[in-house]
This record gives sequence, structure tokens and C-alpha cells, in this order.
Amino acid sequence: MARELNLGGVVVATALPYKENPSAPAGLEVDHDRFAAHCEWLIDNGCRGVGPNGSLGEYSSLTDEERRRVVQTAVQAVGDRGVVVAGVHGPGWHQAKHWAELAAEDGADGVLCLPPTMYRSDRRGIVEHFEKVSEAGLPMMIYNNPFDTKVDLTPDLVAELAGIENVVAIKEFSADVRRAFEINDACEAAGTSIDVIAGADDVLFELMVDGAVGWFGGYPNVFPAETVAVYNYMAEGRYDEAREIYRSLIAAFRWDSRTEFVQAIKLGMDMVGRYGGPCRPPRTPLSREMEAQVRADTQRALEALARLSPTAV
Repeated sequence: MARELNLGGVVVATALPYKENPSAPAGLEVDHDRFAAHCEWLIDNGCRGVGPNGSLGEYSSLTDEERRRVVQTAVQAVGDRGVVVAGVHGPGWHQAKHWAELAAEDGADGVLCLPPTMYRSDRRGIVEHFEKVSEAGLPMMIYNNPFDTKVDLTPDLVAELAGIENVVAIKEFSADVRRAFEINDACEAAGTSIDVIAGADDVLFELMVDGAVGWFGGYPNVFPAETVAVYNYMAEGRYDEAREIYRSLIAAFRWDSRTEFVQAIKLGMDMVGRYGGPCRPPRTPLSREMEAQVRADTQRALEALARLSPTAV
């Protein structure tokens, strides 16, 4: 019997803090104390939950032991106050299923799963991948990111995948705002259903207008209370109020769809008094010019938010 997972709200693709340790990979050790505190801060600010071990969490740069412990830390920090949706991405279904099984053992509420990574799989392989991961038993949000995987989960394919037990949602990151309606139409024709979750911060407004029911975002790491306000206003149909805040944040949000999004979001965290810190390889520090642009866009967002009425957020 398929399990349910309520993804209505802001689930944060969590950034991962490191501390210096010469004996750790690339000289950087996962800072679990800071990570736990960050997860708690996000929940305190109204977020629905956290999503460890996504691309923003630099899952591909972690050792197996680190990757598992990150989920354990998130589960312990969040407790029963929110949901933990663990990233289980892997090159093959055997690896992704393994991570899903561990996530289930460690108390995660659901999993986020890309199609096979490092290999441009065909339709048959994609379906098999998600079928096998589904056997771990946790509710699954499939993840459409054609930029990184070179595989586009088109609406007709999503409608087929929605028929797999435990597939409950899709994180839609194609940047095509037409997809919400197209996915729902394809599912209706196929006799299936799936929740569409906005996966790119800079199309959140447009996708929610068209029916997205949740937000799996990166910039809530920087602006949790403000992004929760945007989501709540959108869910209530108070679009003018949502647009006012969203417009203030959009300059920063655009970095969520760029190659350097991890570095940009961590810098944004540093700027608002949180700890973002460095990244592990293969991510390198931002160039001087790019850092200046991220700082300018983030500062622009902060100044715009400061001008909003006190009741706006």
C-alpha cells in the first residue's frame, strides 16, 4: 500500500556546512552541529521540512558514511516538527535504492530521486530506476532536472511514472512554467495523479499560479520566513501580497538556476548572519566578479525586503 507524504509548504534543499580538518576530504569536515542548528532554524521560521543530500547539499562530494549521517542529523534535528525528504540520487537504481533503504531505516519521511545520474538513460531504464527505488517503501518525489541529467521527464513520462507505487510528487526544475498544466493533463488522461512541486526558485510564483502545491527550494536557506510568507500567500490566493515579496527576492532567486547556485546560496547565508562557508570540490570559490554580483543581488533583495510594510512578511 502506497504511503502518503504531505509536501504542501516550503521544504528546504539544505546547504551543508563544513569546518576545516586537514584529515577530512579536501580538508573539510561536515559540521553536524551547525547543520542541526540550521535545520532547527528553518523549522522555527515556518518551513515544512528539510531535504538533505540534494545537489545543494553536495551529496556527490560526500563519503558514504557522511551521506548517511547527514540524514540522521536532519531527522534528529527536525523531530516531529516537520518532514525530512532525503536525496537518494545515484548512477544506478541499485545505488539509489540502497540510499532509500537507509533513509527509511534512519527515519526519513520521504525521498527525492533523480533519474540515473552520469548516464543518459532511455525511457525503459528511467521507469525501471524509479520502480526499483520505490521498493524501499518511502514516498518518493521524482526529480526532473534535464540540465544536470540530460534527461527530461516529459509530461507523458511523468504520467506513467505517477502510476508507480510510492511515487507521490515531482520536483519540476525544467524552468518551463507550462509544465504544471501539461503534467496534470497527461496524468488525467492516463488515469494517474501526482503533486507538482516547484523546484526552481525563480519560477515559484508562476508554477504555483498554475497549480503547484509545494516548493522544494534553495533560497529558503537564506530567507526562510520571507519565502514561507510567499508560499502561504500564494496558497491562499493572495497573489498581490505574494508578488510584492517575490519581486523583492527575484534578483537573488535567479542564482538558484545557475551553475554556481551552491556557492551563491552559501554566500547569501553568510550575508544574513548564518553560516554558509566553503564548498568541497569540484565546486570552486566564486570568481571576484561573480562574488560581487551575488553580493549585489543579495543586497538588493535585503534592501527591497526592508522597504516592505511590516505586515508583508
